[in-house]
Amino acid sequence: MSALATRVFRGQARVPAIDPADRGLAYGDGLFETMRVAAGGIPWWDAHLARLARGAGMLGFPLPDAGWLRAQAGELLEAAPAQAVLKLLVTRGAGGRGYAPPAAPEPALVLSVHSLPPTPGPLRLRWCKTRLSLQPALAGIKHLNRLDQVLARAEWQDPAIHDGLMLDARGHVGCATSANLFARIDGRWLTPSLADGGVAGLARAWVLANAPDAGQATLRPQDLASAEALFLCNAVRGILPVGQLDASHWPPHPATESLRRDLGRELSAA
Repeated sequence: MSALATRVFRGQARVPAIDPADRGLAYGDGLFETMRVAAGGIPWWDAHLARLARGAGMLGFPLPDAGWLRAQAGELLEAAPAQAVLKLLVTRGAGGRGYAPPAAPEPALVLSVHSLPPTPGPLRLRWCKTRLSLQPALAGIKHLNRLDQVLARAEWQDPAIHDGLMLDARGHVGCATSANLFARIDGRWLTPSLADGGVAGLARAWVLANAPDAGQATLRPQDLASAEALFLCNAVRGILPVGQLDASHWPPHPATESLRRDLGRELSAA
């Protein structure tokens, strides 16, 4: 889906397009955040910027000034729908051939506004054949290399399938292609650990902080088949209950609905 509005910067200078020599294009050398817009504001702006800063620190390049960045996002959102999505993409910037990063990078930034996607009813999921790579050095951050997810999402075209679940290279449950996963097992909400890979989703962090007895665990496919309930979550669509995973089915669960309502109120409050 095309963006409703876009701004591109090299450093703090607005430019018409990304440089063809940009390392984000060449190597996926960058980060992104996808944010819920509510009433013209971004409820979790500070949390998104904090995760972006952690990622930039791990990759080793500077971010634009936070005040300037907020001002640019605010200007772009002035003409945006009241409910929308803001995507922020930042790269190390342009560089010559070869993997060695420039000594003094000038980061590039892309801000774009998109329509808020519809929220489906109980999700229908499938297992993906593509496995998640294990890379502890990148664990938790939203880096631009999403080829694992691209290959997984290319596995189906059926519009009745809303998302796919991915195992990691060891056969442990990882995540959906575009969301974190929680399973209710023995009365607890459990989500896979991110020690060796995966994105530290902000909705995931909210559930861990707000759901009684929520925690992280090593999960296997058989654990999900016997779970009381499943849901996916991300910062744009909140909590999405799972109704079916291949041949397994789940009715609506009151614990899911309670969390979904609470998180939905927070995401709708700018």
